[in-house]
Amino acid sequence: MEWISKIAFHRNIRNETPNKELAAELAETGSKEGIREISKYMYDKNKSIASDCISVLYTIGYTNPELIQDYVGDFLGFLESKINRMVWGSMIGLSTIAQFKPETIYKNIDLILKTIKEGSLITEVWGIQILVNLSLCSPKYKNDLRLVLFDYLEKCRPIDFAKRIETILPIIESPEENEIIDRIIDMKIPELSEAQRKKLKTVLKKR
Repeated sequence: MEWISKIAFHRNIRNETPNKELAAELAETGSKEGIREISKYMYDKNKSIASDCISVLYTIGYTNPELIQDYVGDFLGFLESKINRMVWGSMIGLSTIAQFKPETIYKNIDLILKTIKEGSLITEVWGIQILVNLSLCSPKYKNDLRLVLFDYLEKCRPIDFAKRIETILPIIESPEENEIIDRIIDMKIPELSEAQRKKLKTVLKKR
């Protein structure tokens, strides 16, 4: 049986369960041949097939990112896709392999920043995760990207603020960085509802 026959489209199932099951099987077996087969179908003219296949790859990335690191070029290429699912799916894929391919990803930082700015909410969320993961790889990347992340925090919606703080906290180390975060928090507090403030308080306990 070909691996491609196991995706949701070919099983006539309209949810992600088959793709998750296939990703789990490929991640567990480490089948490079199977992953290679699925990766080729990310370029299929059928949007549903392409979407299922990128879903399989980025889901593998959650648990075994080493297996998909060689597809960094594919993910970067799909950031310019007209299909939203391929764009945010690529953002997820890139975020999971940033630790393995930081130089390649960072060389395309302008494209990533442009995609964050112009993309959907889920594209933005995972794009920010890429910036954080790159920052964790190198002091240089962190120095270059931290102002972008701080600016993002200042402008993000109140409903998202606590979650975005949680995403960025891993790179906050120095007294200066903590001071900047505290200033941003003080600035945003008046915009937050009581529930949002409680959520933020819970997040900040992890500092």
